[in-house]
Amino acid sequence: MSDATPPPMHDFPPPAPPPTPKKSRTNAVIIGSAAAVIAAVVATGIIVVQSGNDDSKPAATAEPSATDEDVTAADADEPTPEPTYEEVGVDSFTIDLRTTERQCFGSAGCNVTVEPELTYLGDSGAIDPDAVYEITYEVRGDQSGPVIETAELSDQTSLNYTPSLISTASAGTKVSVKITDVLARAY
Repeated sequence: MSDATPPPMHDFPPPAPPPTPKKSRTNAVIIGSAAAVIAAVVATGIIVVQSGNDDSKPAATAEPSATDEDVTAADADEPTPEPTYEEVGVDSFTIDLRTTERQCFGSAGCNVTVEPELTYLGDSGAIDPDAVYEITYEVRGDQSGPVIETAELSDQTSLNYTPSLISTASAGTKVSVKITDVLARAY
């Protein structure tokens, strides 16, 4: 038989199992802080809204008098009167020509570019601001005969036109202008 000896025993205890890792509280702290900030923002918003809707102002307690009610009822029954504007016609304006270019060719005459200078003889504020006035005028002095042009007056003071190019028989030819018609179009 054999002598079997048991294995020697160690004098120290078996190793302890590794410690369970502690859960970090960092996430809990972050979530708690975020919740506190959100609560503070909401509370501040509520306070601001309530202070903006301050109902502590004294309310008007006076009863309307009978005359106030009568005036209000009368105003509601009457239609608002339409504004009246001055009637604009041929005699409402003066017109002159401004020469912007001139090129003469000796005895052959000149090419002249002219633009209308219109003046309203009344108060421009009395003109219908929604109307467009077509002002037709005749330029005389062109060797081919009169040149008829139209300018548009809108917004009481805005004048749109096309400059006129005319050819005169000589450098001494007088160029003149006359308003022939005014037509109002409402928009």
